[in-house]
Amino acid sequence: MSQSSSQDDCVLTTHHLTRVVDGKPIIEDISIQVRWGDILAVVGSSGAGKSSFLRLLNRLDEPTRGTVFLEGRDYHDIPPRELRRRLGMVMQLPYLFPGSVAKNIRFGPEQRGEVISDEEIESLLDRVRLSGYSDREVTNLSGGEAQRVSLARTLANSPQILLLDEPTSALDAAARRDVEDLIDSIIHREGLTCIIVTHDLDQASRMAKRAMVMEAGQLVRMGPVEEVLHA
Repeated sequence: MSQSSSQDDCVLTTHHLTRVVDGKPIIEDISIQVRWGDILAVVGSSGAGKSSFLRLLNRLDEPTRGTVFLEGRDYHDIPPRELRRRLGMVMQLPYLFPGSVAKNIRFGPEQRGEVISDEEIESLLDRVRLSGYSDREVTNLSGGEAQRVSLARTLANSPQILLLDEPTSALDAAARRDVEDLIDSIIHREGLTCIIVTHDLDQASRMAKRAMVMEAGQLVRMGPVEEVLHA
């Protein structure tokens, strides 16, 4: 599929994206466009396929049919490690490696043979409001702090798109709003493109510009947040 000039401002396009597992469609024929600077919320009930859709975007799962274009390039032609750097994902639960905060942040760049300096680590930690945490062991972090380290580790890879899979749902109420405000400020301050899966419609309204509603693996509605979520 060739990408037309009208799609030049799209950073990501899904083309009939489908995943079938054991004969059951998990994601069914989803085609969307995401433009630079877009903040898209993916909403729907439990089991609607929201997280499955997100996992297809950076090939944590493979589509049965269809594909994804990143800047007009079929993502099957992009090495998975490069793809996952460019589409950085923050999970619901922060899976941190044993050791220090700094070790976790250095991991991504080291996979590309790059060295990230102590000053760059401190700058990243400052961005996620964890100044001075570089030597702290991850076992000594609260849930909210661990999620912020996970975000800093993703940002260390300079992603083009942030994929956020229920990034605050595992936190208590105070930490949830703190991490949401932090993510929101980083997205807007740095002009990042973001796709966020959330079951919280109020959170989607606060953070996103557009929303897509999923039911049973299908896209049923998409458009501006105020039209889609408050119609």
